[in-house]
Amino acid sequence: MAGNQDEGRTDPTVRPEEPDYEQLIDDYSHFSPPSEGEILQGTVLKVTENEVIVDFGYKSEGLVPIEQFRAPDGSISVQTGDVIDVMVDRSAEVEGYILLSHDKATRIRAWDNLEKAYREGLLVAGRVLGRIKGGLSVDVGVQAFMPGSQADIRPLHNLDALIGQDIPIKIVKLNRRRGNVVVSRKLAMEEELRTRKTQALDHLYEGAIVTGTVKNLADYGAFIDLGGIDGLLHVSDMSYGRVGHPSEILNVNDEITVRILKFDREKERISLGLKQLVPDPWEDIESRYPLESRVIGRVVSITDYGAFVELEPGVEGLIHISEMTWSRRMKHPSRVVKVGDQVEAVVLEVKPKERRISLGIKQLEADPWTTVADRYSVGSLVEGRVRKLTDFGAFIEIEEGVDGLVHISDLSWVKRVKHPSEILKKGQLVQAVILNIDASNRRLSLGVKQLQPDAWETFFRSHQVGDIVRGVVCRSANFGVFVELSPGVEGLCHNSETPGAADRRKDEPPVPIGQEFDFKIIKMNEAEKKIGLSIRAVADDEERVRLEDYQRQAAAATMTIEEVMNLKEQGEGR
Repeated sequence: MAGNQDEGRTDPTVRPEEPDYEQLIDDYSHFSPPSEGEILQGTVLKVTENEVIVDFGYKSEGLVPIEQFRAPDGSISVQTGDVIDVMVDRSAEVEGYILLSHDKATRIRAWDNLEKAYREGLLVAGRVLGRIKGGLSVDVGVQAFMPGSQADIRPLHNLDALIGQDIPIKIVKLNRRRGNVVVSRKLAMEEELRTRKTQALDHLYEGAIVTGTVKNLADYGAFIDLGGIDGLLHVSDMSYGRVGHPSEILNVNDEITVRILKFDREKERISLGLKQLVPDPWEDIESRYPLESRVIGRVVSITDYGAFVELEPGVEGLIHISEMTWSRRMKHPSRVVKVGDQVEAVVLEVKPKERRISLGIKQLEADPWTTVADRYSVGSLVEGRVRKLTDFGAFIEIEEGVDGLVHISDLSWVKRVKHPSEILKKGQLVQAVILNIDASNRRLSLGVKQLQPDAWETFFRSHQVGDIVRGVVCRSANFGVFVELSPGVEGLCHNSETPGAADRRKDEPPVPIGQEFDFKIIKMNEAEKKIGLSIRAVADDEERVRLEDYQRQAAAATMTIEEVMNLKEQGEGR
């Protein structure tokens, strides 16, 4: 028991522990609250229905009315453990607590931040609240004004699209005393673009493969945002295939990978390529499309001179109009093919350097000229349709792809034809005689007049020099008159072969035009189709016949010479 009593006693040799005066001084120094206007940071201890209890570093806790944290939708924007800005509010007293204001601290802090940002040209985050006259209202800790002209780099016609968005801005005007702040999203965007452009330029070079975003489309190409600087992707560099408009391949805001083809750093011009990221289909074109091979493709374009056929993306061949049909009367390719048609063709020529392939579809059928000499012979009769008239003759199609020419000189034996339209009409079905076949040069000579006997040949067979013929004087010349002896056959009576040539005027025809006379044939040249005539020779013959007749009469009557001459004179008088 004694021992137990000793345990409750204090050992006089042991000195009691001395208090930590520094800690006591620090603890009791907080009993004096901070001055009004000083911004402090506190930790939320508790959130009640009406207040938010805050530990802000003093022995007494602080109280902030719950309304300062209530959002427009009624929700509370603070919870236990949050660190918030507060300041002492002397406007009221609460027993046991120091009244604090979060709103005042936030506004003061916001103005301090805004002034610093204004001085140093810093970017500030803001939330667009709504439309007001002339622009938008923006929350930057305090309510600021953003003119409509400062909403975007380009004119923005729909300002309502920004309402509710958090945007970067720059302060362009600030008056704390009046509570005025003017901000600009345009300046913030321009600064961001300059920064991005500087960073982008440091990493761009010709040949580099980069990723960008389609900014906008034009007829000639697309502008690609490479991160602060734009490059042009020309429509010709989008695909090895045919591209009518960039919208066939790209859409605005698409993210694409491209290759830098050209880069002018001084002028900040960048040419981009999309097709250059894949192999060129023309590199081994000859091995994939050998000559005379048959291919199938889609007609993508038609011109006056032919049709373009896409054999594969980036590879097109041309079917020239002359290679569409063996017929020469082809007027336009649209009569044979149409855009979108699937066609079979034969490869005629491949030129990789020029990126050209020549195709033909008429080669799918046999060339009719290769057997024309076997199917026709000179002198045979054919029938065809007049397809074309020219000054020198008419083309007649005797079968598909085989045309023959009737020269103007082979249209008529008897008529002087000045133009084929005098005898033939386009589209007329006619018969002709084959005069010559030249299959190697694809030429066929035809004749229409050969269907009838040659009037000249008939005349020469039935007449000879010395014959007396009757003809009509049809026209005159300086050297004589032309006489029509039969249809298509004319002869020439020279001036020297007409009576009274010495007594006539130069402009007077030797015989009347349009009258019919007897003529004597004095020359004949069948090869040159020339006939010489004479009126004077007919008169001389008649004179000689009369003299011979008189002589016979005189001999029979034993008349004297004087009697014969008298009888002759009497005859001439009659």
